Formats: sequence, structure tokens, C-alpha cells
Amino acid sequence: MTRKGLRNLLACKPFGRRHHRDSQSAAATASSSSSSSSSPSSLEEKVARAEVVVLKWDPESSAYAKITSLFYEDRSEARKFLAEASDLQRAMLVFVAAAEPASLSHPCLVRAQTLMQASMRRLEKEFFQILAANRDLLDPESVSVRSAYSSVSEGPDYDPWENSPEEEAHLAGKSIGEVERAAGVVMADLRAIADTMVFAGYGRECVRTYKSLRKSIVDEGLYRLGFERLAPAQIQKLDWALLEIKVRSWLVASSVAVRTLFHGERVLLDHVFAGSDAIREVVFADIAGEAALQFLGFPESVAKSKRSPEKLFRLLDLYDAVTELRPEIELIFSFDSTAAIRVQALASLSKLAEAAIATLADFESAIMKESSRSTVPGGGVHPVTRYNMNYISLLADYQSALVEILADFPIQTPTPVPAFLFDTSQAPTEQQLAVSGSSSPPASSSSSEGSRRSAIAARFAWLILSLLCKLDEKAAAYRDVGLSYLFLANNLQYIVNKVRSCRLRELLGEEWATRQAAKARQHAAEYERAAWGRVAATIPTGNVSAGEARGRMRAFNAALEEACAAESGWVVVDAAMREEVRANVRRMILPAYRGFYTLWEAAMEEAAAVLLSPGDVGNRLGELFSGSGSYRPKASLSRTV
Repeated sequence: MTRKGLRNLLACKPFGRRHHRDSQSAAATASSSSSSSSSPSSLEEKVARAEVVVLKWDPESSAYAKITSLFYEDRSEARKFLAEASDLQRAMLVFVAAAEPASLSHPCLVRAQTLMQASMRRLEKEFFQILAANRDLLDPESVSVRSAYSSVSEGPDYDPWENSPEEEAHLAGKSIGEVERAAGVVMADLRAIADTMVFAGYGRECVRTYKSLRKSIVDEGLYRLGFERLAPAQIQKLDWALLEIKVRSWLVASSVAVRTLFHGERVLLDHVFAGSDAIREVVFADIAGEAALQFLGFPESVAKSKRSPEKLFRLLDLYDAVTELRPEIELIFSFDSTAAIRVQALASLSKLAEAAIATLADFESAIMKESSRSTVPGGGVHPVTRYNMNYISLLADYQSALVEILADFPIQTPTPVPAFLFDTSQAPTEQQLAVSGSSSPPASSSSSEGSRRSAIAARFAWLILSLLCKLDEKAAAYRDVGLSYLFLANNLQYIVNKVRSCRLRELLGEEWATRQAAKARQHAAEYERAAWGRVAATIPTGNVSAGEARGRMRAFNAALEEACAAESGWVVVDAAMREEVRANVRRMILPAYRGFYTLWEAAMEEAAAVLLSPGDVGNRLGELFSGSGSYRPKASLSRTV
């Protein structure tokens, strides 16, 4: 017997329940030194019986065997082949255990080893053919589906051929599709071959064949999912437009890659090599380790790219995706050999959190440093307000991620946020959380969760406060005091409406929104006094002479025309506020003017003065805030008497 053959024979280990039982039987037989079982004649009998089957399927001895698959041609013959190979291995073990050293070169033992090598070559070829010919049946998706009902979880004591593969698939139930049923047969065949080869000491050859085919499946799977394996330096140099496309592609692929591709490979591997944790650990690391490291390292590379505010949402998307997949990552890559993959997932989360915090700080700084002095025509909503509130409202959709991030990376505001700027009492109830799809926190963690939510509310309140301070600066750029107040009213009401229309409402609270809406109304009231107080002042409130009354009428007409002309392009964006401001201006002007008009109408007619009826004045005031930008006095509404 060759040195290698003897080493393979002595190094083989039990594999699976059947082989474990048989190896114990072989050891017991050897310890009893039974002459009948350890004699050359007994081994010769085993060799002669195995030779009939093995040589029939030896490609070097039969042209038929070269072109025919044992497992596809005759499954009962395949079962017999495996049984004879295992019996031969056990007989060799018994013989070697009981033989004297001089007997290790016995011709019968050498013949048995040669026959064993031929059987292993055949099984290695079958193993390769089954793997190569059934790529579709063994794709990770089919394997993952089958794992829900398969007997993989039965562990190393499970015997894949205790029932036939067809019987096992039938026992799984009618709910199994034909594809999954066929995949079950193929997986049982692979496991039976792997059991036999590893038991015979040819596990290395079996593993080599398995890795050569399955590693390409993982690489091809990631490629089909649209993942391009770029070096971190290449990723960090990409323009944002191109990088964002790759981020979106990764987000779509991530769930399939982890839950189907990597999970499916782990399920298949656990089934085929169920009897050896050591083999499974090494093989899975070789098959999926490199690909998983690159795939899960992509978010970290994105986090290390140049920061910009528009990247924040993609960073948070990546953070949410990795966080959601992390439990599966921990289970799939649970081997010590794949610990680097678990560490990479954590590293990606850490870097994404750091980048998100830094980007959020950049956004806040950009608000404070915005220095444009241009004014918005008509006192409407400033582009800075629209952009920043759209940004902040979108940011509120990521509050679950921000809660986790801010817990690990708390941000200190330059000054404490006043308590009146937000209302944490308006946090959603457990029922509301359930309706929104969020799970209620355990009672033991409710205090911690409330503290986290308060931190998030303070963060958003601070961002809005920074924006409000910037708007105060921009209001000062208007020369007309009334217009500056109208600008503040428009922008603050826009902020309130935005908060109420998104998840900011549950963060800041309805009380916050109500308080800010009241401030917007106060700004509107200041506009009313500044813009229309002078017009109202032209209407006398006491007794005046006829001459003074005519002067007051002319002053009123002039002030009204001037105010209407000046405000022809002014706007109130919110419809409800617009109607409210119009009504308030009417109340300032019309009651006093109506009394003045009624008292002096006859005198004005005698003096042939230009007279506007209360209806005329009301119509002109009703046209305020149309935002037309032009105004022409409507002479048809006045009478010259």
C-alpha cells in the first residue's frame, strides 16, 4: 500500500449517524480481534464484492462509464455503489486495526486501496457533474425556499439516504413545488456522496470540487444583482451622481444578497457537509467570505467619500439597510472564520453614523452661514425656507436611524434649546406606534426611549430655530416694515404647515405647531398695523368741519391708492391666513370709513369731491395679495359729484 493510501485510511473520521454507528461497530470488532473479520480472506470477500460495482463505473475501465452518470442512470445502482464503498472502507479499517505491521503491505489491502481510489474518483466525478448540471436547481433562492421544510436542521445525525430522496421530498408535503422537490433530491445526492468521501478520507477532494463551482455562483449572483466590486479608493473618487446610482442599486440588492444569496449558500453547505463543522466553516469562508466583505464594505466606502448635504439621506438609507440585515448577517456568518464579515457590518454602521452626524452638522452650519441678501418679491416664501424645510421634513422620516445614531454620537448645540421650542408631551402613544408600523418599546426601556426621542426633538427644534434666526436677518433686508412682517408671517406659516404635514409633527408636538402658528399671526398683525395704520389714521374719529372732512377724504383716497399700488405684488401664501388678513384689514378700515362716509356723503356731493363708497373700498381691499405685481386705480368704482 502506498504511504498516501495508508495515511488516508488511518486519518478518516466518522461522518454522520450511519457512519458513526458503523465506525463504532468496526472499532468494537477490531478490539475483539476476531480472526474471521480481520483475516485476509474476509477482506478479499469485501474487495471482490465491491469490485463488481466499482469497476463497472470506473471511467478508466469502461467506455460506458465515461459517458454515463451513475446517479442519473440507475439510482438503485448508485445506492449500492455508495454502500459498497463504505463497506470496503470499514473492512479496511478493521483489517488495519487488527493486523501486524508486516501485514500492512498485504496484496489484498493494496488491492482494496486501489479499488477505493477508483471509487472515490468516480464519486468525485459524480459530485462535480451533479453540481454543474443542477445550477438552476441549486440556485440560492430555491435552496432558501426549501430550507423552510427540509431536514437540514436535523443535524449531523441525519441520514440523507435512510429514505430515498424521492421519499424524503414526498414526506415534505404537497405544498412543495416541483422545483424545490427536485432540488431536494439533488441535495440529498450531494450529501450522500460527501458523507461517503469524507468517511473514506477523501474530504479534501470533495471540498475542492465544491468550492471550485460554488464560489463562482456567489460572484455571479452579486454581479446579476448589479453590484460592481470596486476598490474603496475607486468608490470614494466617484462623482455623486454616479455614486448615488450605485448606492440605490446596492440598497435594492442588499436584502436579496443577504437573505437569498448568502443564506442560500449557507443552507446548501450546511446540508451537503452537515457532518463536519470544521469543513463547513472553512468552505463557507472560502466561498462567500471575500464577496461578503466587499459587499458589506461598500457602505463604509460611501461613508468615507466627500461629504455633502444631499448625501445624508442615502447614508441613512444605508444605515437602515445594514441595521435591518444585521441579525441575518450574524446568523449566516456565525463561524469564527467569518468573524471579519460580522466586524465589517459593524464597521459600516459606525462609519455611516459618523458620516451622518458630520453631514448633519454641515447642514446646520450651512443654514447659519447662508449670506444671500436678495429679497423675495411680495414677501413670499424664501427659497432658503423651502429647501431647508423640505430637507428637514425628509430627515424626519429617518427618525429611527437618527435615534440610534444620536444615542452613540450625541451632538452639543452651541446653546441649550429652550424648552418652549418643542413639546415632548406629544410623543406618539404605543397604539400610534403600532399603527405606524413601529414596535412599542419594552417597559424597562421606556425611559431610555423617551430620552432618545427628546434628544431627536431637540435636534430638529434647533435646526428650525437656526432657520428662523436666518429668516429674521433676511426680513431686515426689506425697506418696507410692513413687507418685512408679511415675509416673516409667510415663512413661519409655511414652516408650521410643513411640520404638520409630515413626521415632524409627532417629534415636535402639536403644541409647538400651534405656538408657532400664533407667532405667524402676530407677524401678520404687525403687517396690518404697519401697512394699513396710516390709511386708517386718515379717517377722522371725532367731530370735524366740512373743510377738514374734505381734506380727510382726499387724504384717505390718496393713502388707499398708495397702499393698494405699493402692495399690488405682495402675497400671503397660506389661503387661510390670506382670508384672515384680508378680513382684519377690512375691519380696520371699513367700519370707520362707513361711518365717515354716511356722515359726510351729502356734503361731499355738494362740493363735487371724488367719493369712494364703502363697497368700492371693500372691493379694493378684497383684491389684496393677488400677487399680480401691477395696480391701476379703478375710476369706474368712484363717483365725481
